[in-house]
Amino acid sequence: MVLCNLYLISLKDGVSLRSFFGQLRQHGIKPVVQARAVRWMILPTHTSTGHLLSRNVRWDLLLFLEESDTIPQEVQRDIEAIWSASCGVSAKMLSAYASTNKALLHPTPGSVSPPEKPMLEPSRTSQNLEVSSELLEWVGALPPSLREHPVSMLNLLAFNAGKIDQYKKYGEAFTAKVGSRHGGKVKIVGRVAGRQAQEDGWEEIAFVHYPSVQHFAAMAASKDYQEVNYRYRLGALKDTFILCVMEVDDDGNIIALNPDRGKL
Repeated sequence: MVLCNLYLISLKDGVSLRSFFGQLRQHGIKPVVQARAVRWMILPTHTSTGHLLSRNVRWDLLLFLEESDTIPQEVQRDIEAIWSASCGVSAKMLSAYASTNKALLHPTPGSVSPPEKPMLEPSRTSQNLEVSSELLEWVGALPPSLREHPVSMLNLLAFNAGKIDQYKKYGEAFTAKVGSRHGGKVKIVGRVAGRQAQEDGWEEIAFVHYPSVQHFAAMAASKDYQEVNYRYRLGALKDTFILCVMEVDDDGNIIALNPDRGKL
C-alpha cells in the first residue's frame, strides 16, 4: 500500500491554475491527479460539512499527492481554503494510474458507446444517486464539448455499522454490470488513513471515471442501477459525497478538450 494525500483546494482570487501548478513543478511536485472541480453531485449531509460547505467556499482543484509530496508553504500562500484526507492505495493501482487514465481520456474512436436514454422519470433530488430534473437541466445547458467530455467522480464514503460487506456487494455489481455498462470504471480506491478525516468519520475513497456526465446521468436513471443502489448502496452508507471533476494539464487546460469549444 502507498499512502496518498487528497486535497480539495480553493485558490485565492487572481491565482491561475497555470501559476499554481508552475509553483508545484518548481518544487519538484507532480500530482498523481490534478483536476478542476466542476460540480457537487451529492452533498455530504453531516460529515465534514462545516469545512466542505461552510462560507459557500468554491472548490477549484482536486489533487492526489503521494505521501512524500507536500504542498510547500510558499505555494500555500495562494490557497484560500483547503480540505484534505489521507488514504492507502495499492501500489499496483497507483503505478498503473497514468497509463490507465490516458487510455480513458483518449479512447479509441468508436470504442465508447453513446449514453443510453434515461429509463426512469426524474426524481426530486439527486442525493440518493438518482437523476433529478435540476441535474438534467444542468447537463443539457453545458456546451457539447463539456457535456460529452470524460469526467471523474470523487466519492468519500462513511458506512453504517456492520454494513461494509453490503457495500462491497454494490461495488462488485457496479464493476461487473451496472456501472461498467455505462462506462463507469473505478480508477483509484483506498481506505482513509488520515487522522482528521478518520475522526470526521470518512472510511473510504473511490475515484471513478465516466465517459461523460451524460453517461453518469444515464446510469443513475436506469432501472438496473437503481435496483442495486437501493438493495446494497443506500442502506450501507452513513454519509457520502460525490464531486465531479475534469482532469487538467499543467497549464490548467482540460485534458483532451479543444480550448476553443468549451469552458467551465
